[in-house]
Amino acid sequence: MTSISSTSSSTSTASSSTSSATTAQGSATEALLTELGVSGNIDASSLADELSAAQYSNQVDQLNTQTSTLTTQISDSSTLMNMMSSLSSSLDTLISNGQLAATPVIANTSIATVSAGTTTGSGTATLEVDTLAQAQTLASPTISSSATDVGSGSLTITFGTISGSTFTAGSSSPTTIAIAAGSSLSDVATDINNAGSGVTAYVTTNATGQQLVLTGQQGAENAFTVSATQDSSDPGLSQFAWSPGSSSSSSSGATLAQAATNASYVLNGVARTSTTNSITDAAPGISLNLTGTNQGNPTTISFSDPTQAITTGMTNLVTALNSIVSTLNTDTAIGGPLADSPGAQELQRALSSLSSTTVMPDAASGQPATLGDLGLTTNNDGTFTLDNTVLASALQSNASAVAAMFTTGANGVYATIDTLSLNANNSSDGNSLAGQVSDMQTQQSTIASQLSTITTEQSTLRTQLLTQYAALNATVTADKSTQSFLTQQVDLWTNSSSSS
Repeated sequence: MTSISSTSSSTSTASSSTSSATTAQGSATEALLTELGVSGNIDASSLADELSAAQYSNQVDQLNTQTSTLTTQISDSSTLMNMMSSLSSSLDTLISNGQLAATPVIANTSIATVSAGTTTGSGTATLEVDTLAQAQTLASPTISSSATDVGSGSLTITFGTISGSTFTAGSSSPTTIAIAAGSSLSDVATDINNAGSGVTAYVTTNATGQQLVLTGQQGAENAFTVSATQDSSDPGLSQFAWSPGSSSSSSSGATLAQAATNASYVLNGVARTSTTNSITDAAPGISLNLTGTNQGNPTTISFSDPTQAITTGMTNLVTALNSIVSTLNTDTAIGGPLADSPGAQELQRALSSLSSTTVMPDAASGQPATLGDLGLTTNNDGTFTLDNTVLASALQSNASAVAAMFTTGANGVYATIDTLSLNANNSSDGNSLAGQVSDMQTQQSTIASQLSTITTEQSTLRTQLLTQYAALNATVTADKSTQSFLTQQVDLWTNSSSSS
């Protein structure tokens, strides 16, 4: 990996370090001699601090400078990474919300709600809904008291399809639910819901008492039967049983309140069915949620004009890109913190060719395939300009193809910007911005370890110096004591000779 951090020449570093250390030590030595000459008492603590600090000061200064440089490089790299991520995320949100797409609009809102599909739509479509998808619903006989013991044993739910009075079991296994003695309607509902079979149960109250209501899932293939196995000493569960051959007027078992059916509709003249009323990508650019029927009276689905939204979106895209390019230009200028950064240089190269990059490789002849086809041009300094005349022409001649460029699919404007963002934020690539940030953080950790080692060595040296100065102080004190004694003796001898 190419390192971004800058270091000094080893020869000049060694020379500078030696010179600085020698100067500092010389000053400390002069102080020591002065102390000895004047008083014979050494300020050991101050001298040890000065000499031990002088020994490592140049190394510490260099390491702190490197740390500061790395911090700036990490900060600037992270800023660029975040700017790319923010641009990608903003585009994703804008497109996912359908703000840059041709949005479908239905004339008869009581028939269905419509939303944009995963592809781009255009033109108009007709919709006629014959039947809605329904879930099978069963209702038990009414019980006058909610506390009534409904019996014990088990209930078995089997899924399949129903044709007339014939039930054909599906491929899924039946679900058997144990019902304990003393269970009430609410207890049975809880047991069924806890079984997770796909059938939900609840207790409803009417004028004469309470009923257990069972509801399955939408679609003809989600029809179900309920069979009961009763304890001979505690019967009663048969009131919840039901099969297609049961009499709907029978009071001994559940009744069919609603049959399971598929939705049937005609879209653009083509008859279709669906197991649910929610239909994704029913047609290019159209997802449906059926809510009513209009047999014999089809309604129209059209698409809103995305021209203004796309124009605004392109203008905002150029503004965001120029902010990134300006930051890059500052960081990579001669002497800039990222002047030697491969990650920054790669992002700069990718952005410089953005207007000519093919974002729609499958575009038909004559349809826009690059951002340049939408009016994006690159200036000499790498910033961008939007040619609104080119964009307006593209929208006028082929609005749907332009709108198709603004999706969250594998191709398009978002996919291209997102790829640039992912590349910049790919920490496993040593030459990316993220990879170099990781490398620089490792360098900072190494420097922190070196500074810690220096602190330990400096402390050790200080302790050694204190020991030496203590011994020297003792020696000087002893010598001065001897000097004082000899001086006194000489004075005595001199005085004695004078007297005689």
